[in-house]
Amino acid sequence: MAPLLNKLGDWAEKADDLILRARTRLGLLDPLQIVSYRSYGTPTRLYVKGRLLTDKGIGEPDPSDSRWHNLLNMYRRFESNEIAGAQLLVRPADGSEHVVVTDEEGYFSLNLEPATLPEPVDFMWYPVEVLLQGLPAHLTMPSGLASQAPVLIPPADAEYGIISDLDDTVIQTSATDILRMARTVLLRNARSRLPFKGVAEFYRALQLGRNGKRNNPFFYVSSSPWNLYDLLEDFLTLNQIPPGPLLLRDFAVVRKSAQDTSEHHGHKLKEIDNILLTYPKLQFVLIGDSGQEDANIYREVVRKHPGRILAIYIRDVLRPDRAALVEKVSEELRGDKVEMLLVQDTVQAAEHAAKAGLIFTEAIPAVEEEKEKDESTPEDPGEAQEQGA
Repeated sequence: MAPLLNKLGDWAEKADDLILRARTRLGLLDPLQIVSYRSYGTPTRLYVKGRLLTDKGIGEPDPSDSRWHNLLNMYRRFESNEIAGAQLLVRPADGSEHVVVTDEEGYFSLNLEPATLPEPVDFMWYPVEVLLQGLPAHLTMPSGLASQAPVLIPPADAEYGIISDLDDTVIQTSATDILRMARTVLLRNARSRLPFKGVAEFYRALQLGRNGKRNNPFFYVSSSPWNLYDLLEDFLTLNQIPPGPLLLRDFAVVRKSAQDTSEHHGHKLKEIDNILLTYPKLQFVLIGDSGQEDANIYREVVRKHPGRILAIYIRDVLRPDRAALVEKVSEELRGDKVEMLLVQDTVQAAEHAAKAGLIFTEAIPAVEEEKEKDESTPEDPGEAQEQGA
């Protein structure tokens, strides 16, 4: 994905400043939007993160959207104008107010200590209000611009947490095939992109755990840029995959380090470390794929946090060299008493999870049924239609 994103980013960056200045001068600047990202915290610490951007009018995804329409929306995601130097008011449910200023890329982030917490929404989510309070002098201030930032706080009786990769683990990307990946990433939307077979039902079983309360938290760690946040969040919602904080990367950093494997490795390891340090009493299940560095990253996590990892599932991308690497790491981790499984599908992972006491055995038939249903869906409906024509 990196070469494509680099080229797209080069075009967008060159035009970005000129377009912003011209539109502002002519009064043609698109309306502003506060994009509040799903984040996480504890009863004594909330982390709020988001971005102030111009609204490019990317509507709800539809299966009938043309490839040209999807490509145009993808360009809009990277061409959006970031608003630096804006003042935002962050207001948690305890009534306190905190001012934060957007950086040069339009991002804002804040750690705050709430005095009290309201009742959670959907078991573990705590909304924090974010309001636009002030803009740089050359911009016109809209009235009433606000957003809700959902912050996840795992309940005290959560059994374990789940940290999952996204590309080629949850969502089909074909990262090991550059041409196929380009077609998938650029020409399809959240409705036309496909999950891996049975993954939604398996993840729902993990969220349910063994206490049946649906309160095991999910965290999604990916090297995809924040520009794709809306697409990824829509994808999880549309496929009924448990929501969780999406921990992505700044596109500028992604581009600068596109060829640097250690940067990808470092980003994911840092985010996972932060999660485990935030919840020192919670154990975790790690899920990834064999296409990139997940096996090596997860080995480091096990070594840095002994006793914290219950199981590791690595989806096989069907490349022998990658499979051999995973098997090597798996052998090494046996000495750490952590099982890393290279799995062909989610049913295999679910069967192991049931034996390990992570999910109900009764959940396996539902995973099998969803896998069969997903297998009946063409991998690329648009391509099949073109071949038929």
